[in-house]
Amino acid sequence: MPALSLINFNIVCATLGGFVSLFGLVSYLCKERFYLSEALISLLAGVAFSPHAANFIRPEDYALHSEANLEAITLNFTRLVLGVQLVLAGVQLPKRYLQIEWRSLSLLLGPGMAAMWICSSLIIWAMVPNFKFLHALIVASCVTPTDPVLSNSIVKGKFADKHVPRPLQRIIVAESGANDGLGYPFLFFGIYILKYTGMGGQGYSGGAGKAMGLWFYETWVYTILLSIVYGTVVGWLSRKLLHWAEEKHYVDRESFLVFAIAIALFILGTCGLIGTDDLLACFIAGNVFTQDDWFRLETIDDSLQPTIDMLLNLSMFMWFGAVCPWKSFLDNDIIPIYRLIFLGILILLVRRMPIIFALHKYIHQIDHLSHAAFVGFFGPIGVGAVFYLSIAREFLLEIQVDGKVREDAQQVADVAWIVVWFLVICSIVVHGLSVPVGKAGYNLPRTLSTVITTSTFESEPVPISNIRHTHSTATPVENDASSFRSRRRRQNSSPTPPLFRLGRSVIPSPSPSVHQTQTGVGQTDEPERPVNLVLHESVTNLGESPP
Repeated sequence: MPALSLINFNIVCATLGGFVSLFGLVSYLCKERFYLSEALISLLAGVAFSPHAANFIRPEDYALHSEANLEAITLNFTRLVLGVQLVLAGVQLPKRYLQIEWRSLSLLLGPGMAAMWICSSLIIWAMVPNFKFLHALIVASCVTPTDPVLSNSIVKGKFADKHVPRPLQRIIVAESGANDGLGYPFLFFGIYILKYTGMGGQGYSGGAGKAMGLWFYETWVYTILLSIVYGTVVGWLSRKLLHWAEEKHYVDRESFLVFAIAIALFILGTCGLIGTDDLLACFIAGNVFTQDDWFRLETIDDSLQPTIDMLLNLSMFMWFGAVCPWKSFLDNDIIPIYRLIFLGILILLVRRMPIIFALHKYIHQIDHLSHAAFVGFFGPIGVGAVFYLSIAREFLLEIQVDGKVREDAQQVADVAWIVVWFLVICSIVVHGLSVPVGKAGYNLPRTLSTVITTSTFESEPVPISNIRHTHSTATPVENDASSFRSRRRRQNSSPTPPLFRLGRSVIPSPSPSVHQTQTGVGQTDEPERPVNLVLHESVTNLGESPP
């Protein structure tokens, strides 16, 4: 007898396929008419399909009811999405963009990121009860980088093409790509100091000197510099090999189009093997790969890469909606919900806006204060924050004494789990709704004014049968001629070309003034005569011979 096979694989495939299909049917309407981001829609779908609602997506079952397995799945999923996104972000920039715009990028990635880190740390330190500033530095480092996935919803599409200048779009893409890979120094600065100085350095000797040594050698040299060198080498070799294969006609179109995504997967795997910064290596490789702009121009009209990107984004944010600790926001012993909400508002407003206003005069892509406000507000927190949260918890939970996680490390891990997830949700919702709400607010006064004016001053329609009784006793020809003369007195005069009656006789012009009309090419002078008057004269002179 046939029976239902309600296994997780079948349910997930049906749920994901059904959602992507339904979203595809109205995707243009959602993104180009209502300006809703696919991240927000996918997050809401993930909540609807999660164990909190329909229970179609069951993350705990996939992780075998192990919290460590669930965090490992989330970590690797975010690595995959970010790796592909960062290579594509590097590919879509013009040739030699990092070399040309290094001044603007150095300001955003240097003092810009440092100020965002410090501002976020101060807010978290102030809002979380009984929390040290060093611990706040670790939590704030997770939300310091701007997210390339959510940034794409701002710098792509109809709204961005109309309202965001192209140089501004490119600098946002470049910053969000580079700072995701540069989040490691901010994260491990606090982690190393906590490990070797927290609680008197219990279980770990060496003090602050060893912490700074490890931070310099392991983080800056091995993680950052090695990633830059490795990404440069892989990108350069990939470009040369693809040029050679294309010249020899060894590569087909499908393999050519998917080459950048294959580079992303290769770098993710190899950097994961040697334990270096795969995100930064992916972004650098994407830039070096299109150093001559050849690959970007060859694939600029192709939709394969955006399609794969969209599928990964939809899946990622559905997963976020399912695994987000929604209950912990209300039920926890760390931070009350009212403090958490106020924390989210302050982070979105203060984390990035002040430093962008301070630096915008030195960044030529930000021409006006309105541009500075846009760049300062749209610094989204998303997939990158969850990635660094997973990295932070992985290292913090390894700080153990006698087989147990040390108390201060456990406290930081618990606070980071709640605060970072809450800030991610706030950013997805606020930045996902900012454009449609802003457009609605901009158009609302004009719409209300139009409605009020129309309803107040528009006269009710008069039946046609009553028109002849309400007008004067003048004939239609006289009425038309009178209105015609009054219009002509308000218009400029110019030479009038001759007009002919139906019988080819010239119609004399009663006045030298004419009506000028505007055409698509230029201005043409054309006398406007009442239709009834012209027909009357034409019928009268039908018998006249042409001149």
